[in-house]
Amino acid sequence: MSPNVYIVHVAVSTGRASDRAYEVLREEILQWRLAPGAMLAEVEQSARLGVSRTPLREALARLSAEGLVEAQSGRGLVVASVDTADVRALFELREALETAAAALAAARRDPEDFAALASEFRGAAALVGRHDLDAYYGLVARFDEAVDASLANPALVGALRGVRTHLRRIRRLAHDDPGRLERAAAEHLLIAEAIRDGDADLARHATAVHLHASLRHILENTPNEQKEST
Repeated sequence: MSPNVYIVHVAVSTGRASDRAYEVLREEILQWRLAPGAMLAEVEQSARLGVSRTPLREALARLSAEGLVEAQSGRGLVVASVDTADVRALFELREALETAAAALAAARRDPEDFAALASEFRGAAALVGRHDLDAYYGLVARFDEAVDASLANPALVGALRGVRTHLRRIRRLAHDDPGRLERAAAEHLLIAEAIRDGDADLARHATAVHLHASLRHILENTPNEQKEST
């Protein structure tokens, strides 16, 4: 047994088997360690993860419900595809949810929370310059969490988190371009400042501008083999 397989086996066996299998597979899909179209054969995955087939099936059912796994004729379950149509549809939903969330956050926020985040975003370009992308994406995640905490709306928060799951996978298409990340940091700064100041209209508009720029960048940098055929 290889060291990597042993590590996964220990992680899965320390908790409820189906939950741990779900967590491992989900992270591998989001990080593209399991690429779109990768087969998820039960026998192979059970052996690799160190779980029986029943908890594996439960994990795969949860991933299928999230849209990360799909059935493919003649191949069984595979990692769900990503193409231009998926990206456009996700961003349509994302814009509707996130612009509404930004406006609500501006009305309900704790100004000090967003003042602190705005200060951090002023230095985010330096994180990108040092290639400290974990710190940069961690800052973006904390911004999302602060918005969610401001909303006092569990239904909206749940919908946002579902969209962000797929966003994590899709943003890999942009290859973590430093120039785009620096511009995105400036866009986040404007949104954070608008929420801090309680300016709902500016928060909504700045969020829409950020999302349009992100979508354009992803579409321009999607490999040809993943663009929908016309």
